[in-house]
Amino acid sequence: MTETLSPALPNDVEALVEAVLTAADQREVSLATAESCTGGLVASVLTDVEGRSHVFERGYVVYTDNAKADELAVPPRLLQEHGAVSEPVARAMAEGALRTSGAGVAVAVTGFAGPAGPDDETGRVHFVVAATGAHTIHEEHHFGDIGRGPCRIECLRVALRMLHSAVTNR
Repeated sequence: MTETLSPALPNDVEALVEAVLTAADQREVSLATAESCTGGLVASVLTDVEGRSHVFERGYVVYTDNAKADELAVPPRLLQEHGAVSEPVARAMAEGALRTSGAGVAVAVTGFAGPAGPDDETGRVHFVVAATGAHTIHEEHHFGDIGRGPCRIECLRVALRMLHSAVTNR
């Protein structure tokens, strides 16, 4: 169980956190995160379990376009052409986190957890998992206008499930 966030997390999310950390520990795989709309929440839960957080290498909270470009080397042209909430940018975020962190598996999350611009869909989120020696995996989810908190919990579920799959399929 997570130490500090347990009261706020649904039981299935707690179980996913434990499953990811156990699998990474058993396979000696380090993890990294590149987060925008989740604001570091994935990294937080991965470092909140006593005795397991050593598999976590590092996390990047890259909320702005400049942060994505500066920290993860996301090409500015991708951001301009596709927007921050897109598959190409999510792929670049995950691959940048993998490359710069030295971790074995990295997950990226970018989306609109709350109200977005007039042409943007609230609740649309892109997830990418990149792993050394494996194909990069993308998923796009449409959670709808369920609120920032609930959307971020849904993002946790997806990111953790994708991390678990990437680690166990190595």
